Amino acid sequence: MAIAESVAWIHLHPSDNVCVATRHLEAGLEISVGRQHAKLAGPVKMGHKIALTPIAKGSRVVRYGQTIGFATCDIDPGDWVHTHNMTAGTLSQDYEYATEVPPSLAPIEGRTFQGYRRANGKAATRNYIAIISTVNCSATVSRYIAQRFDQSILKQYPQIDGVLALTHKGGCAMEFGGDDHRQLARTLAGFARHPNVGAYLLIGLGCETASIPYLVDHEGLVQIGGNGRDARRPPVLSMQDCGGTTKTIEAGLRKVAELLPAANDVRRESIPASELLLGLNCGGSDGNSGVTANPALGAASDMLVAAGGTTILTETPEIYGAEHLLTRRARSRAVGEKLAERIRWWQHYAGMFGVKMDNNPSVGNKEGGLTTIYEKSLGAVAKAGTTALNGVYLYGEPINEHGFVFMDSPGFDPTSVTGLVASGANVVAFTTGRGSCFGCKPVPSIKIATNTPMYERMIDDMDVDAGVILNGTSVADVGRQIFELVLEVASGRKTKSELHGMGDEEFSPWSIGPVL
Repeated sequence: MAIAESVAWIHLHPSDNVCVATRHLEAGLEISVGRQHAKLAGPVKMGHKIALTPIAKGSRVVRYGQTIGFATCDIDPGDWVHTHNMTAGTLSQDYEYATEVPPSLAPIEGRTFQGYRRANGKAATRNYIAIISTVNCSATVSRYIAQRFDQSILKQYPQIDGVLALTHKGGCAMEFGGDDHRQLARTLAGFARHPNVGAYLLIGLGCETASIPYLVDHEGLVQIGGNGRDARRPPVLSMQDCGGTTKTIEAGLRKVAELLPAANDVRRESIPASELLLGLNCGGSDGNSGVTANPALGAASDMLVAAGGTTILTETPEIYGAEHLLTRRARSRAVGEKLAERIRWWQHYAGMFGVKMDNNPSVGNKEGGLTTIYEKSLGAVAKAGTTALNGVYLYGEPINEHGFVFMDSPGFDPTSVTGLVASGANVVAFTTGRGSCFGCKPVPSIKIATNTPMYERMIDDMDVDAGVILNGTSVADVGRQIFELVLEVASGRKTKSELHGMGDEEFSPWSIGPVL
């Protein structure tokens, strides 16, 4: 996509009838893009759109060379274009499947990171002990056990990053063996099997629908012995069998103490970059997300794919209106149709509650310049780079393909990233324009700011300033910076969210069914 830029605005595609302010602009400023000239009728904030041509009521508003909505009144050149004069309207997508499959990229060879090689062959970027609560009823006990293993104790085990309590609000009042139950089991098992979890303990109340026997047997959970070879059933505790809160805590403390020496017996070693699974997420997006951070992350995604690795796009409601671009890139018709089926599922699912898919963007997104879900989605898919779509997965389903893939999830960040980690992502890259502060233990989360003012304001939380693209740095250069940072973080460099200790509260499995 060709980008024409000036100091104060960016015009993304030759067919666009709007441009985007790169900083706060005052009324009266003269704007020129090719043969198009306009004078600002009023002030326009950074990230917001400006009309370059007359747009008649009912006509398309075009950005990224795609329709992002329709004018609700006549719009003059130089007018601010936003919720007061445009709407999403009804967009009819003409799906094509595997019609624009990109050629393979030139391979990037020899890139490695320093990770942990697990006994099952998987590659880890961190090393946690997890206490997994199967139901909310055992959440407090799980958290109390984890809290007892503070830094003074863990100093004796320097290879362990922490003892993590994975607690949630569900686990009961669902159909036994139903979609919701199976999805929760898949998610919990994904964390238990995750290479960043060196050892784990399961804790339940004892009478919940999401029972421990179902989880262990249905998901085939095992825990590798201290010798790295012997697979056995994982340690489990039932509060009812143990005799209540205090006795379960005491039993849990003993179990975790037994796990510490074996979990600590690991060392980082050189591992090919092809074994990285990079989860792609965005939150608190703004009008520059699709201009700076997301395209730069897309460039990094392409580099990782060229190195043989895997990148995972998610947040299905936030590709709505842009999914046709992905179906055309699908490796096969079957892959493209699976993505289209997920969109149809979401339309049905949202309709059950009287909700429309264009309910997004959020209040904060709109304040940052995003007007419709189509506009937001077209910017969001830029995170996926330019390579072929090789697979489409259900929420938390294990990823078994390399290259660019998609995992179905809601757009709510804690829930979408929980699915990414359950699917196997061992690093997460998270773009934000408004300033999302997010961590996701046991996986490191890299924050990428879309604009420099927010980066500088929230520098204690942001890892990369992609806003420099607005001042002339190329998308490719920032993409290379992100790629190199991914390798460094995978090798043990702490992200800002890790330095804050964030990530204990963000475990949020997706519940799709009724609470019975």
